[in-house]
Amino acid sequence: MTATELRHDWTLQEARALFELPFNDLLFRAQTVHRAHFDPNEVQVSTLLSIKTGACPEDCKYCPQSGHYNTGLEKEKLLEIEKVVAEARAAREKGASRFCMGAAWRSPARKDMPYVLDMIRQVKSLGLETCMTLGMLEENQARELADAGLDYYNHNLDTSEKFYNHIITTRTYQDRLDTLDNVRKAGMKVCCGGIMGMGEEEDDRVGLLVQLANLPQHPESVPVNMLVKVKGTPLENVEDLDSFEFIRIIAVARIMMPASHVRLSAGREQMNEQMQALCFMAGANSIFYGEKLLTTSNPEADSDMQLFRKLGIRPEQREQCATEEQEEEAIAEAVEHEATRHLFYDATRESA
Repeated sequence: MTATELRHDWTLQEARALFELPFNDLLFRAQTVHRAHFDPNEVQVSTLLSIKTGACPEDCKYCPQSGHYNTGLEKEKLLEIEKVVAEARAAREKGASRFCMGAAWRSPARKDMPYVLDMIRQVKSLGLETCMTLGMLEENQARELADAGLDYYNHNLDTSEKFYNHIITTRTYQDRLDTLDNVRKAGMKVCCGGIMGMGEEEDDRVGLLVQLANLPQHPESVPVNMLVKVKGTPLENVEDLDSFEFIRIIAVARIMMPASHVRLSAGREQMNEQMQALCFMAGANSIFYGEKLLTTSNPEADSDMQLFRKLGIRPEQREQCATEEQEEEAIAEAVEHEATRHLFYDATRESA
C-alpha cells in the first residue's frame, strides 16, 4: 500500500510517530500526500450561518450556546426561511460553494423539520452545496434530510473518547458515532472533526485522528477547530495550544485522511497570515469565511481573499452548479495558470 492510499487500520503508535516527525519532514510528507489527491492551490470555501442560536440543553464546556452557562449570548428562534436564503445568496456572490446552517439543538424537533427541509431545498436551488449541523439524528430524521437534498451533515466528535467526558456529559461518545452512522445510511456526506486546545493531551489529539481515520468511510470534510475561549464557559481560561502543535495536527490529518477536505475552521481570527499559510502547506484545503462562525467572530471575506491572492490560492469551484459567469472566470484562471506554469518548479518531482 502506498503512502497516499486510504487506510482504516491506523494504530495509535503509527499516528504518534507522525506527530513526532521533524516539522519540515512532516510538512513535506503531508504536502506530497495532498498533491496526490488535490490541486495544491485550491481551497474549498464555505459560509456558516446560525439558524437558531442559544438555549441549547447540552453542557459542552467550550460552547457559548449552552444553556448551562451565562455568556451573554442573545437567544434567537429559528430564522425565517427568507432570511436564510438571502444570506445564502450573499455567500454565493462572495465566492462560497457551500452554505452551512447550524442550530443549537440536542436534536431537531418534529415541529421544526418542515422549515429545515424547506431551507435545504431553497438553498440548493441557488446552486450551492448544503450542510447542516442540528445535533443528534435518528435514522428517520437523517432520511428526511437526505430526501430534501442535504449534501453534508456536520457532527463533530470533538476530542478523543478518553477525554470526552471532561468536556461533555449530556450525550455520549457513542451517541455521536450513532448519528454519523445514521447520516451514512441515509446517503449523505459526513463533515466531522474536533476542537484542539481544550486542555487535552497530545495522546487525545492522536486518538481523535485515529478514530476519524478508522471510520468505515473517511469524513469528506474534517474541520480542525482551535478553541475560541468565550467568557462565561468553563474553558475560558484554558492554556493556549502551541501554534506549531496545531499545524502538526493539520498535517497528520492530511496524511491519515488523504482524500478528505481538511478544514481550517474556528479560531482562524487568532491566527496570523503566516500561521494560516503553514496550515495550507500542511494540507488544509477548506475554510469557513465571513464575519461570523456561528457565534464567534471569523476573518472577514475580503481579508481571506487578500491572503489567497498573496499565496496564489483559488477558491475551489463546484462544476455542477457554476453559472456561466463563474465558468468564464474559471476558464480565464485556468488559461492564466497554464500560461505561467513553466515559471514554477514542482519540488515533489525527483531530479533526473
